[in-house]
Order: sequence, then C-alpha cells, then structure tokens
Amino acid sequence: MKNSLRDKIIETEGTVFPSKTYTSLVLEPAYNEAKHQLLDSMIEIHNAHLIMLVEQGLVGKDEAKKIAKAVSHLDQDEIQKRSYTGEFEDLFFEVEHALIEDAGDLAGNLHIARSRNDMGIAIYRMTLRKKLLPLIEKALKLREALIEMTTEHKETIMIGYTHTQQAQPTTLAHYLNAMTDMLTRDIIRLQSAYKTVNRSSMGAAALTTSGFAINRERMKDLLGFEDMIDNAWDAVAGADYIAETATAVQLSALNLGRSMQDFLLWGTQEYGAFLLSAPYVQISSIMPQKRNPVSIEHMRALLSSVAGDCQTVLLMVHNTPFGDIVDTEDDMQPYIWKAIERLGGIYELLTSVLLTMEVNKETLLKRARESFANVTELADTIVRSDGLSFRQAHHVVSSTVKELTNQGKTSLESLTLELLNEQSKKIVGKESTLTVEELKQVLSPEYFVKIRDLEGGPSPSRMEKTIKTRLTEQEELSAWLDEKREHLNKSAAKVSSFITDWTGANE
Repeated sequence: MKNSLRDKIIETEGTVFPSKTYTSLVLEPAYNEAKHQLLDSMIEIHNAHLIMLVEQGLVGKDEAKKIAKAVSHLDQDEIQKRSYTGEFEDLFFEVEHALIEDAGDLAGNLHIARSRNDMGIAIYRMTLRKKLLPLIEKALKLREALIEMTTEHKETIMIGYTHTQQAQPTTLAHYLNAMTDMLTRDIIRLQSAYKTVNRSSMGAAALTTSGFAINRERMKDLLGFEDMIDNAWDAVAGADYIAETATAVQLSALNLGRSMQDFLLWGTQEYGAFLLSAPYVQISSIMPQKRNPVSIEHMRALLSSVAGDCQTVLLMVHNTPFGDIVDTEDDMQPYIWKAIERLGGIYELLTSVLLTMEVNKETLLKRARESFANVTELADTIVRSDGLSFRQAHHVVSSTVKELTNQGKTSLESLTLELLNEQSKKIVGKESTLTVEELKQVLSPEYFVKIRDLEGGPSPSRMEKTIKTRLTEQEELSAWLDEKREHLNKSAAKVSSFITDWTGANE
C-alpha cells in the first residue's frame, strides 16, 4: 500500500540514525546544553586522565604530549558556535573524533580504563559544583544584607502575627533575624549537597572498574573532588547527588517564598510597612496612583518555578532502575541548572530590594500602640504583682479586652485601671495592685519588647548579642566558600602545570 502512514513516517524521519524527531527532541537540545555547560569539565577530565595514565605507565610520555597538544588545540569558542548535524551522536564523540584527527589513532588511548558512564557522571558533578558555589555566595550576600538590616531595625517596633492575626509586639529586626536563621539552614543544606556532589566517579568505567592498573585516588585529587565513590556500580548509577541538590534548592525556594508573601502584604497601602525604591516598582497603565511591587511578585512566582523545576528532577529519578540510564542524565540535568541559576538571581534581586526600601517606622509603631497585641504582658504582670495563676490572669485580661470590644473600642489606649479592676473583682474577687503608671508602662509595646531579653527574644540588647553571633557565623560560612574555591583552584593548577609542560605552552 503506497503512501501509507508508515511510508510517510519513514520518508519524513529517514532510515538512518538519528531520525528527524529524535534529533529535534533529544539529541540537538542535549548537544546544545553540553557544548555550553559541559565542555569545560570534559576537557578537564581529558587532561587529568591523561596525566594519571602516564603516571601509571599506561601511556608513554611522548605519546601523552601529542595527545595533550591535541586537547589544547580544541577551540572551545568555535565549538560553542557549532550546530548539531547528526554526524556524531553527541559532543563526546565529536570531541573524540577531533582529537584523533589531530593526534592520530594514539589519541584513542585517552579512553583506556574509561567509559562515557563514569566520565559523564563526573562531568555532571563537576558542572553542578561549579553552579553551587556561586549560589552559596549569593545566599551569603543576602544573609549579609539581612544582618545589616537587622542592625538598622533593632528598635523598629511592629506587630508580630500568628494565624495571620495580630499576636504580640516585636521588632522588624526580630523578623529579619528569623529570615537570616532560616537562610542559614538553607546554606548549610546547600553545603551538604555540595559535599555529596563533590565525589569522583572516575575509574568506575562502565560499572565494574577496569583490568588496567589505574589510580582512582589520583583522578579524584586532580579533578578537585574531595571524596571517591567507592563502589563502581554506585558511581555510575547513584542519582542522589542531584536529588539532594534539588531538595536543598527546592526547600530554599519554599522558605524564601513565605517571606515574599509577607512582603507583598506589608507593602500594601493598608499595611504601609515600607516603600520600595523606584527601580523595583512599575506603574499602572490606567491608574496614576499605582506603585506596583512587581519585583516582589516576580520573585514569588519565580521561586515557585524553582520549586517546580526541582520537583521535576525528583520525579525523573522516581522509579528508575538503579543503573546507568538516561533518565538521570541529559534530559534531567538542565532542570537543576536552571533552578540554581534562577534562585541565585532571586537572591541578588532581593538583596537589592531590601537594602534600598524605605521602612515606615512610625506607622508600624503607631499600629502596635493602638492594637490589643500587648495584653500578654498585662497578664504576665498581673501574675507577678497580684499572685494570680496565669490562667486566672489570662481570664481577667481576656474579659477586659472583650468588654472594650463590646464598647466599640479597638485599642489598648482605651484600657483604664478602673476597667481592669472591675473585671478583676468580678473574676477573682479583688482589684489589681497595679498603679496607673505601671499599667501605662505594661501596655507599652516598647516595654513589651524591652523585657523580652531571653535567647531568641526581640529586645534591642538581646538582638545586639544575636547580631554578633550571626556575624561570626557569616565569617565561618564565607571561609567555607573560600576553602572550596581554593581547593578547586589548586587542583586545576596541578593539571595545568603538567599540561603546560607537555604542550610547551610557555615556550
């Protein structure tokens, strides 16, 4: 039967590898990602593997020099400009072909005791660690900004909320410090993910190692890995390194998204907590008065997309066989790269937004003074001064507030000693021993905050101590980042020294 659907598909798709649809859907996108994201790491592995083969006596030094020169001749800028043609299955084979054309068949010895499997996993891990360190750096800059703002707003009184309702007076510094501590945990999780990522798969070959006497430990050191994946099957099959990273990044996005929701509320005219700087707002096309906080809106939306990309990674791992398989490779890796880069951008944008916004301290303080948020301290004080149980004191204060509400009054400024005593006599049979001045002090949000001086409390004096601790932590976290970068740089310098010597690059 002529012109059947089968004939049309064969005519369109072709009869040799790769088919048109397979090329457009799988191979071409993977090739484009590889040349931009993976090429550097691929070349690093070529050079390190060559050094190790020479040291193990598996490749002669003269032969190694020719191979090293061929590797150095690879024009990365030119490769970046290439398009996928289907001549080679992927970038790995295209690069291998270029090396053999330059150095001859002996370049094929570069593949002794090595597979695309262990090499591919090492490339993914090296690429991922290169992206994690800048992300952690941007998180640390945001953390520094939060500490700076905490210092600035130690005495900026505001109402704290529970269940979206006014709860107790606190300070903006207290909230920002809570953000700092949550971000710190995010950074620690990213550090942990980095440790899991930065382990070498090289020498595992396909999945059983090799009969050649290679040195896996040496490959680990040359490539800047801090550990080696011992079991060769695990080395090529394990995907928890990317799943752990996805989980850490996803949780970071979810955590930060909660504050974005708060900021959007606090930026409304009704709430009036702050005013964003001009570079971070947009106007309405019809309403002249509008200052839309779109920078925060976009961050909230993009944080959701980060969480979604990370969830894609986790779902692509789900129910895959425990072995080398494409599900955890070319199709998956770009999702975590995108999530990391986007989260880093959000960290940068939020740092700028926070440090340039104008906080309306007067409005926040006025709202705290006019609210009922301070009555917890009134109950506490009655316990201390009148010898009541807390539950009795709670009942007295609750009844007093209810009476104020029944009278249509909406703030503690209307709470008089006479009204308090009236409710106290009704409930416990006696008046409070508080004086008018003592009651006025107790109902002050500034006093409420001042005496919350326990560890973790919002008092300015406690916050000063907390800030000192957070600054010390900042130094420790920054030192970790410097240490990891220095380790990678030293390893790269070792390899570069060998290759420079062999290729005569300095001659």
